[in-house]
Amino acid sequence: MSRLTAALLFALCSSLFAEKPNIIVIMADDLGYGDLGCYGATQVQTPNIDQLAAEGLRFTSGYCSASTCTPTRVSLLTGTYAFRIPGSGIAPPNGPAIVKPGTETMASLMKKAGYATAVIGKWHLGLGDPKPDWNGELKPGPLEIGFDHCHLLPTTNDRVPQVYVHDHRVLNLDPKDPLWVGDKAPDENHPTGITHRDTLRMNWTHGHNQTIHNGIGRIGFYTGGHAARFRDEDLGDEWVKRSNTWIEAHQKEPFFLFFASHDIHVPRMPHERFQGKTKLGFRGDSIVEFDWCVGELMKTLDRLKLAENTLIVLCSDNGPVLDDGYADAAVEKLGSHDPVGPFSGGKYSVLEGGTRTPFITRWPGRIKPGVSDEVVCTVDLAASCAALTGVALPETACLDSFNVLPALLGESGAKGRDHLLQQDNNGVNLGLRMGEWKLMRLKNKGASKAVVSKKKRKDAGGPHRLYHLLEDAAETKDVSAANPEKLKEMIAKMDEILAAPSRR
Repeated sequence: MSRLTAALLFALCSSLFAEKPNIIVIMADDLGYGDLGCYGATQVQTPNIDQLAAEGLRFTSGYCSASTCTPTRVSLLTGTYAFRIPGSGIAPPNGPAIVKPGTETMASLMKKAGYATAVIGKWHLGLGDPKPDWNGELKPGPLEIGFDHCHLLPTTNDRVPQVYVHDHRVLNLDPKDPLWVGDKAPDENHPTGITHRDTLRMNWTHGHNQTIHNGIGRIGFYTGGHAARFRDEDLGDEWVKRSNTWIEAHQKEPFFLFFASHDIHVPRMPHERFQGKTKLGFRGDSIVEFDWCVGELMKTLDRLKLAENTLIVLCSDNGPVLDDGYADAAVEKLGSHDPVGPFSGGKYSVLEGGTRTPFITRWPGRIKPGVSDEVVCTVDLAASCAALTGVALPETACLDSFNVLPALLGESGAKGRDHLLQQDNNGVNLGLRMGEWKLMRLKNKGASKAVVSKKKRKDAGGPHRLYHLLEDAAETKDVSAANPEKLKEMIAKMDEILAAPSRR
């Protein structure tokens, strides 16, 4: 049988037996393993997400692939570890599109399966080439890599500009008031968080002191576009409204929605109706707002009678952080709440707390409610959803994405990953989990200004550390000296992954 004939047969068989549920990926921002009630939180109430977990599968070893937002989003969409993709660190305000047209993505794979596709919420993967044309067409962008529709926060809300991008253009932009975005102040009189600090309603602790918008300092500079600017408080409502409208418009066909929340990233400024809902300050209140968003999507699916045929995946782009540049009392009001749960580290770190986050799947009637200890990762969603919908992966696409669909669906005897590479923002520091073991390779030991956790930790030693996660989930005891063969094996495996894609 020729290779072409075999491929055609595979495609035919796959299409005959593929399932076509709607797929919604809900990605929180900076949500920690311990931030939800269903993962043990008691100081913040998350009834909607708790219901999602009770009706689905809650993973105790669910991961994102990186400990910052942009690389995790790159790997989610491309199914390839971000360190293999140039320019995939935290994107600047005027950064170009990181995922280039022609790249196979989760969205393009779903389009091949006959799905309508949309991304609504935080993008932060760059726009344009070589930089965004804020007053013209913002392309390439999501629509050039598989999405039919997008309604976006173009960067991340602590970076300028504070406008919505709707498909290829800034929404409500007045041509008589053009939008300018730059890396330097446009003139010496431009108000900043330094020159006008006394006017701020949320003070900064480090960085975040350039252009002021809505009484809050940001990273970067911009002027103009006043009719297009939004209030921070309205972001959650905007994502829900736009998502519900899009779901209603596509309810009679299979759809893939990437719902990319900005909660609970800084600046944390939830809608007024959520402010004061917890004792944890605006960080806790933003968790409540995120939970409300999830609940509103669930209500829409119920109202349209789509819940029984919709796979929801809830995850986070990285672990938690307390003070990430703003004085919002996240540290002072933390109390007994532990955002990272039983782990160490958090955002920016390759300790478990940086990438082991909430991960829940629900598909009523298809997924039996329960808890899974299998290792799954956001990078696996591309290959797994392709398998679900009967789309064959090209050999050159989704290089690090494993088909862990049976594990995601909780099928009896299903296995997740046998290994997973974790990276920091630029892939300088790395972690490798293999079963019960975790290897860390630290090349950059510089301290971040961010306050990630109130847990005290002191790390010393060489570039490699080995932990036995079954006995030491918090990664406090380096056991490399007592396990030299295991250390050697895992170093070799890490080097193998770095040298070439996993090839599934």
